[in-house]
Amino acid sequence: MAEEKLPTRAENFAEWYNQLVLKAELADYAPVRGCMVVRPYGWALWENITAALDKRFKETGHMNAAFPTLIPMSFFEKEKEHVEGFAPELAVVTHGGGEKLEEPLAVRPTSETIIGYMYSKWIKSWRDLPVLINVWGSVLRWELRTKLFLRTAEFYWQEGHTAHATKEEALEEMYRILDLYADFAVNEAAVPVIKGRKSETERFAGAQITTSIEGMMQDKRALQSATSHYFGQNFAKAFEIQYLDKNNSLQFCETTSWGLSTRMIGAIIMVHGDDQGLILPPRLAPIQAIIVPIFKNDAEKSKVMEVADKVFAELKTAGIRVKLDDRDNVSSGFKFNDWEMRGVPLRVEIGPRDVEKGSVALARRDVPGRDGKSFVSQTGLASTVSGLLTEIQDALLKRATAFRDANIHEPKSYDELKKIVEDGWAFAWWCGSAECEAKVKEETKATTRNIPFDQPKSEGKCVVCGNKATQKVYFAKAY
Repeated sequence: MAEEKLPTRAENFAEWYNQLVLKAELADYAPVRGCMVVRPYGWALWENITAALDKRFKETGHMNAAFPTLIPMSFFEKEKEHVEGFAPELAVVTHGGGEKLEEPLAVRPTSETIIGYMYSKWIKSWRDLPVLINVWGSVLRWELRTKLFLRTAEFYWQEGHTAHATKEEALEEMYRILDLYADFAVNEAAVPVIKGRKSETERFAGAQITTSIEGMMQDKRALQSATSHYFGQNFAKAFEIQYLDKNNSLQFCETTSWGLSTRMIGAIIMVHGDDQGLILPPRLAPIQAIIVPIFKNDAEKSKVMEVADKVFAELKTAGIRVKLDDRDNVSSGFKFNDWEMRGVPLRVEIGPRDVEKGSVALARRDVPGRDGKSFVSQTGLASTVSGLLTEIQDALLKRATAFRDANIHEPKSYDELKKIVEDGWAFAWWCGSAECEAKVKEETKATTRNIPFDQPKSEGKCVVCGNKATQKVYFAKAY
């Protein structure tokens, strides 16, 4: 399977992506339309993502819990905007145990409602606050157009839900988590992202403020990579989440929610991959180094395998995620292509000559061909490999950042904006009106991605209508 060539990104980016997910054995299509099966290699990548995030959540005082998948339909009717936002995507259970249910149950599309109900039972006093809970699990949204990892009916994610005594604390939480997501994206996934606030049109159903991190893929489309929301008292009032303050007065809580899903895997594929396949950032790669022994006969095999086993043990002891490919039914060339396609950051080649010289050949996945190859001593190899993995991680971030920055342009007119969003992002003055936003979407299919926190100190004119504008926004086509 690995020998069939992928389409190039230039030929057909969407097909390159689809085939790569299947060939690299990250995921497969499930028998239910729009659902996916995450295969072990893909799940190992997701586990590394979850471990990096979970560590950050716990360091900031959050605790994990689990809530039911089935939610009473009546819960969705309590927060009007929320139910309107999710109604078209709900999957509803009407029968159980062979009988019609008294009340239909929705399969969880997100957990604000069930968590709001439970918080109203648990929170009584200011002493119970803040409540900082995170949930790992899957949710179901009846999506019409699906794409593996990017938009599937059922997908895996984490969703944080917090309750606070004051607006200031809740806002601080929203921004803290957004910073945490950006830190993860940049430092673990090597995906440069822009932090900002969503427009009123693009904010989450039921939220007062939605913030996001946005990344640029290699086809120059935007991908919303994570979101963090401030709800104010919307859900607290709908579900009666109240507490007695220090003066013994009953107050409504201020709540937040935030999430990052398996679409982050899609981001990693589309930001770093090349025509040979995946390129995984070393910090998240399931396998950081693959050892490929090379030999022609049994005499060579015994000498090479002795060194390969020793190298494997040394790298493993050093905490490097390493695998030894000792398959004897495929050629070395097949192995090289196979592990390249799977995006393993570093290949360690050991042949008879290397055994004689006490060396190994190291091939970097991010630098193809001879330029990415070096011959190094077997002595202190773990240290050499660790250093190289750090170099690769940094190089991937640097490359992705340069690509993004080269493809963001500042239009001087609406006609210029229309040209830019055909093949890039426009960073433009916007008056904030939904009409101008809708016009851009209708005429170009580009949407506002977010209003970055980092704004120019001056004022300008809206790129669409020419009226006074105090903020700049990113317009781009998106997934």
